[in-house]
Amino acid sequence: MNKNYLSIFIIAIMLFAGCASVPTKDIKVDAQSNPKANFNGYKTYAWLGAAAIVNDPHGQWEPPQFDADAEIKFLIDRELRKRGMSENKTNPDLVIVFAAGIDMEALGLKVDAKTKMNMLENVPQGGLVVVLVDSKSGFVIWIGVATGEVQESPDMQTVKARLDHAVTQMFKKLPK
Repeated sequence: MNKNYLSIFIIAIMLFAGCASVPTKDIKVDAQSNPKANFNGYKTYAWLGAAAIVNDPHGQWEPPQFDADAEIKFLIDRELRKRGMSENKTNPDLVIVFAAGIDMEALGLKVDAKTKMNMLENVPQGGLVVVLVDSKSGFVIWIGVATGEVQESPDMQTVKARLDHAVTQMFKKLPK
C-alpha cells in the first residue's frame, strides 16, 4: 500500500475525536461517492476481513493498552447505525473496509517561532481511509479519507477524540 495512504489513514484515526480541548484543526477530511449509487437502498453492512493499521511497537502515536482498530470500527459502526443501518454478516447490502497508516518520517514546513521563517521539519503524518462497497456489484460507492499530523505520545483520550472527530466529519459527507 502507498506510504501516503497509510499516513492519511492514521492521521484520520487520530483526528476523529472532537473534544474542545483536543487539537483537530490539522485534520483534513474528504469523501467521494459514486453518483449512480442509491444510498437510500442500503440498509445492511458487513465488515470485509480484519482492519489494517500500521503497527506501533514503540508507542509513538498509539498509547499503550489502546486498540485503535477496535475504536475505529466502533466509530464507523456508530455512524452507520445513526443512518439506520445494521450489521448483517450473511447477506449485506454493503461491505465495509478501512485502513490506517502512518509516516513518522514525513517532512513539512513549519514556522520557526524565533525567526518567523518556514523551516523544513519532521512532521509525522497519518491517515484513515474508509471504503463502502456495494456487495452485489462489487463497485466502490463511497470513499472517505482523513489525514492529519500525528500527535506523538498522545494520551488515550486525545487519540479517541481525534479519531471520533475524523470519523464523524467523514460520515457527514456520506450522501443521505
